Amino acid sequence: MIDCGEGTQTQVRRSKTSFSKLYAVFITHLHGDHVLGLIGMISTFGLQGRTAPLHVYAPEAYGKLFQMELDMFCSNLDFPVVFHPVDTSRQALIYEDRSITVETIPLHHRMPCAGYLFKEKPGARHINPEMMQFHNVPRSQVDNLRAGLDWVNEEGETIPNDVLTTPPDSLRAYAYCSDTSYLPRLGHLLKELTPDHRLTLYHESTYGEDMHAKAEKYLHSTAREAALTARDAEAEHLLLGHYSQRYDDETVLLREAQQVFPDSSLTSEGMTIKI
Repeated sequence: MIDCGEGTQTQVRRSKTSFSKLYAVFITHLHGDHVLGLIGMISTFGLQGRTAPLHVYAPEAYGKLFQMELDMFCSNLDFPVVFHPVDTSRQALIYEDRSITVETIPLHHRMPCAGYLFKEKPGARHINPEMMQFHNVPRSQVDNLRAGLDWVNEEGETIPNDVLTTPPDSLRAYAYCSDTSYLPRLGHLLKELTPDHRLTLYHESTYGEDMHAKAEKYLHSTAREAALTARDAEAEHLLLGHYSQRYDDETVLLREAQQVFPDSSLTSEGMTIKI
C-alpha cells in the first residue's frame, strides 16, 4: 500500500481486498491526507486477530509520533509493527524480496517527501514443451532450463537453452510520485533506473496551466509538467491524480497532459489499472 489517508479502510473493503494480504505500507510524506488513516487501520488489524508483521516505511520524522500513536491506541497488538525510517533526500533501495525491489525517489514538496519505484526482478525462462520432447530432455532438467542453462544429451551434444525455452516475461516497473513540484531531472532519473523495464508512472497533476502560479507557490505540479516527466522517463503510460478541488471536470488536465504525452489517463477512486 502506498499512503494511507482517511477512508483507507472503507476503500480497501470496497475493493474486496483482504487486509491479511497487506504486509507493507509506504508513506510518501506527513500531510494528513497521506497518513491519517494508518493508525486506525493498524487498530483494526489488531481487532481482527492479525499475527503477521506489518512493515511501515515512512519519513524518519514520523518515527517518534508513530510510536506514540501505537502506545496510545494499539498497545496490545498480537503482531509486530516494524517502522523503517526513510531518508527522503536520497535515492536508495529500501526493500527487496524474491520478485521485486522498492527504491525511494526524492521529491520536492513543502515538507520532506519521497516517491517510490517498484521494479520487478527478472523471471524464469518459459519451457518449450514441444522442443523438450523433440530433444528427449528429461523433466528433471526443467529448473535448470528455466535458470538459463543449456542441455547436454547422452551423445554429448549441447542443445542451447534458447532452443528449449522462450524468454521470460518483460519486466515491469511502477513509479509513484506525489506530492511534488515539477523536477526537470526526475524523468531522466526514472529512465536511468528502469533501462530494462516497461514503466507506468503515477504523477500528481494538481493544477492545469491556468493555475501554474499556484503550483509553484504550493510546490505541486501541473498536468503538463507531469506529462513532461513521463516523456523524459520514456514511460509507457502516465496516470494523473491528486486534482485540485477547483476543477469540477478534470478532462482539462487530461487534455493538457495528452498534448505532451498521449498515453495519459485520469485516475479515480476504485479504479484498477493493468500494468
